[in-house]
Parts: sequence; structure tokens; C-alpha cells
Amino acid sequence: MARGVGRGPQDQGVGTGLALPVTAAREVALEPGFAAAMDAAQVGIYLLQDGVFRYVNPFFLGMFGYSAAELIGKCRPLDLMLGDSFSHQWQDEARNVEGRPIHSCTLLARRRDGSEFPVTVVSAPAAFAGAPATVGTVLDMTAQKAAEAKIRELADFDALTGLPNRRLLNDRISQLLAAAERDETPFALLFLDLDHFKRINDSLGHSVGDDLLCAVASRLAGAVRKIDTLARLGGDEFILALPGIPAASAIDVARRLVEECNVPFVVAGHDLTVTPSIGVAMCPQDGKDTETLLRNADAAMYKAKELGRNTFQFYAAEMNTATLERLMLESSLRRAVKQQEFELHYQPLVSLQSGLIIGVEALIRWRHPELGMIMPDRFIQVAEDTGLINPLGDWVLGEACRQAQAWIDAGLPPLLMAVNVAPVQFRQAGFVEAVAGALATSGLDPSLLELEVTERTVMHDADIHIGTLTALHRMGVELSIDDFGTGYSSLAYLKRFPVSKLKIDRSFVRDLETDADDRAIASTIVSMGRNLRLTVLAEGVETREQLALLQGMDCDMAQGFLFSRALPGDKIIGLLLQQPFLHKE
Repeated sequence: MARGVGRGPQDQGVGTGLALPVTAAREVALEPGFAAAMDAAQVGIYLLQDGVFRYVNPFFLGMFGYSAAELIGKCRPLDLMLGDSFSHQWQDEARNVEGRPIHSCTLLARRRDGSEFPVTVVSAPAAFAGAPATVGTVLDMTAQKAAEAKIRELADFDALTGLPNRRLLNDRISQLLAAAERDETPFALLFLDLDHFKRINDSLGHSVGDDLLCAVASRLAGAVRKIDTLARLGGDEFILALPGIPAASAIDVARRLVEECNVPFVVAGHDLTVTPSIGVAMCPQDGKDTETLLRNADAAMYKAKELGRNTFQFYAAEMNTATLERLMLESSLRRAVKQQEFELHYQPLVSLQSGLIIGVEALIRWRHPELGMIMPDRFIQVAEDTGLINPLGDWVLGEACRQAQAWIDAGLPPLLMAVNVAPVQFRQAGFVEAVAGALATSGLDPSLLELEVTERTVMHDADIHIGTLTALHRMGVELSIDDFGTGYSSLAYLKRFPVSKLKIDRSFVRDLETDADDRAIASTIVSMGRNLRLTVLAEGVETREQLALLQGMDCDMAQGFLFSRALPGDKIIGLLLQQPFLHKE
């Protein structure tokens, strides 16, 4: 048990108010009025002489659970304190003589029933009946100690799950780093993130989400050793620090954690399954400080998500390179949006019945001042993740409409201008107004604008998106379902959507000559489109054999390298004028 002694000004101030100087103590024993005041005090007050209590007030008796007859003249401090060292200290107080300073100490006391509790004793020398004595006060510190423990808990532990928080985690990792450096022993750091956890909060509410987090924390804690540290970093992110674990053992732990999470959790009457993505960083090879290890474990976790989630990945140096490249790309992209470093290229859309180019698809390119031309597959995802896709998409929409009208003004026949719409852009408030604004600014007839939305985009919250599609259709804009066949379309919804075209995804066209399943899927989409009175266009046509098969299926349109790559606006004009794919009679 801990024992503390304090002699500072604060301790002396407390004692001055409750312990009496020698003359006053002598008077207290003689004056009934003062004795009555002591009896009414809400703090334990005692007088020691010859090693035993000569006076204790009622509050003192209630604190320890004794009667006055059991203590006064019979009981020693030793009987009330836990441990000989404590009793010696209080007995030392009994031998205080006049002139000794006021004394304060914290001890562990024992009640009559044997229960223990912390007290603070403040004492001073006095005299009673002409002989030296000690007077003092006893304060029950139970509530204060509990409050201090709660404060420490709040400082170091997560309020929801009770797991160590970031502060305590950093301290534990610092200890592991010191031990690893001293003993040259490895340890593993695992970064665990729950996949699609936001769906739980959105669909069932945050209270269910919190209960699930607690259940996950409890199960993870039961799956690791007592010497391991399991911490909650925040949200649905957990960190595990595993001392003395080599890479091979870290694999076993990561697999076990994945299996544990895959067993359904019963929360608020729901059977819930959450899958984890886990990143593993090893000390010392993946970092020799807390920040580096956490960052690299985080990078590995995101790699696990990219590989399909519900798995784990070890950190590799190339991940850090990829992270730095992404940060540089994000910074450059923000600048590019402001400085308009983008341009549109156009790929012809060809009628398979006549060979006539009846439209073009606008495809964005980034002309980077140092890196040159950057294709959209390198920066579109970054734009979506950073929120830059909305201003970028608005620019594409406005520029495509402007170019289409400029060609008409230059004397070219009216062409359909197809524009891809990113999911985030389609869902943003005011998208319909943005389309209307681009048409109004350019003067383009709405019927010459076709917006391509992916199958997954419209099927997510389909009831809500029907309203957006309907508003665009009423405006006169053509609507197309892009990447058809790769999502999870419902024919019931497809019948209700005001779309005019389905685009067969290039993944079904690539192996059309050799894969019977791809031919069956493409043929089914063409037949379904015809039955629903929809135009069907095949993407990614690169060979004459693919073209012949699509024509045999009565597919309406096609685009791909067989006809032309996407070309800048000034070069596509030549194709539009020459119409080189027209069927010769």
C-alpha cells in the first residue's frame, strides 16, 4: 500500500483549521460548548494520549463503525490502520510534543467490519490534562480516489469500449520500441478497420453501431494475449500491438482476427456480420517510431481494402511510394482544376446499320505541365475521393456542350454529345440545375446531350434517382446506362427508368470471339434492349471479328479502337466530315 507525507504550505493550512494549539486543546476538554461543536463536525476528529484515543467525535465513530466505548481509552491507532508501517506513523504522532509542526499523511484505514478505505490524517501536537497529546482530523478519501481513478481512466481509455485510447496506445508502443531496441526483439502492429461500418449506422442507427463496436472490441480482446495491447483509435478503427511477434506469427493472428469477425454478432436483435481489413507493419523493418509504424500499417490496411476487403496485407515499401505519389497527384489536381489544365477528347459512336458517325463521347484528359498527358484512370478516383469531381464534372459538362454547339455553328450536322457522369456528381444536390445551366450557356439543344450514368450509380437508392432521371428526361436530355451487365440491375427498375440506351461493358466484348459466355451475355443484353425499345451500344470494339459478331446480334451501335481512338476536337472534325465507316453500296 502506498504511503505519502506532505509538509507544504497547503498541508499546514488544512491542519491549522482543524487541529488546535496546545492552550486551545486544554480549553476544549473543559468547555461543553466547544465539545458540542466538535461533536457536530462533519469530519473525523480525535485526540491521542499515551498511545490510545482519549476523544473521538461521532463522525469519526461513524466513519470506522465503532462505538465510543470501544475506542476511548482502549483502542490504539494500530487497530484502525492497515499494516505496521502505517500504525507506527500514527503512533509517532502520539509522541508529538509542543512546537512540532503540523503533519499530514495519507494512509489506508480499516473499518470495524474489515473493509478498507483511504484516509488523510492531519495532526498537530497539543496537551490534555497537563500532558502531551496529539489532536487531528481524519478525512475519508474514497470519493476523491474514485474520482482520480475515473479521470485517469478517461485520459487513457476509450469511453465507449473501455479499450486503451490513442494516448495510452502511444505510451505502450513507446515501451515496445524501447524494448525492441534494447533486446533486438520484433513486434507487430496491426491496423484493423471494419468494412462498410457506416452502413450499420445509417440503416440501424448509431446506438446499434455503438453496441456493435463494443461487441467487436470484446471479441478481439478475447482473441489476443494478455500481454498484447488492443486499442481503439477512433470510429471503427482498432490497433493491436503484439510484442515479441515475428512476421509468421503475425499472419496467424491476422487470420484469426478475420475469422473472429466473420462470425455474426447478435446486437439489438440483429444478426450482424462485419468484415475487417487489416494492415500489418513490423518493427523494425517497417518503422522505428510510433508515427511511421502507424502510418505504414494504415497504408497496408488500405491495400487490403483495394484487394477486396475481409483480408490482411503486410506493409511493403512500394506502398509508401504509392501514397506519396497520390498526395502529389492530389495537390497537382487541385491546382489543375483552378488553372484549367484539362481538355476533352472525343471518340466516335458509330451506327452498325449504316456505319455513320452519329455521335461522340467526350473523354477528359489532363495535360500536366511536367508529366504530360495523364489519362483519367489515374486521376478520376482521386478526384472523387477529394471532392474535386464535382467542379471537374461541371467543367466537362459545360465544355462538351460548348464544343457540340460550336461544331453546329461551324456547319457540321448536329451530333449527339455523350458525357460520362461520376456517381458523386450525379448524387450532388443541384445536378439537374447544373445540366440546365450548361445547356443554356452553350445554346445546345437538350436532345443532343446524352448523359451516361453507370448501372451501379442508378441502382443505388434507385427510388431517389428515378426522380433525377425523370427531371433530366423532361428537360429533353437523352439518358444512357453505362457499363451495363456489371452491376445488379433490377428489370423492374430498368423498365421505370426513362433511359434510351444501354452500353454493353467492354469486359463482355474483349473476349467475344473466344468466350461463349460473353457472347451469350452480349446477345442477351441486345435482345433485352430491343424488347424494351432501347438502343444498345457495345464499348471497346477492337477487332473486325468482334464487330461481325455484334452485327450478327443486331447490336445498334459501337465504339472502340477499331473505329478510332479518342481525338482532340480539332482532329475529330476530319472524321466527322469524311465519315469513313459508311457502308458502301
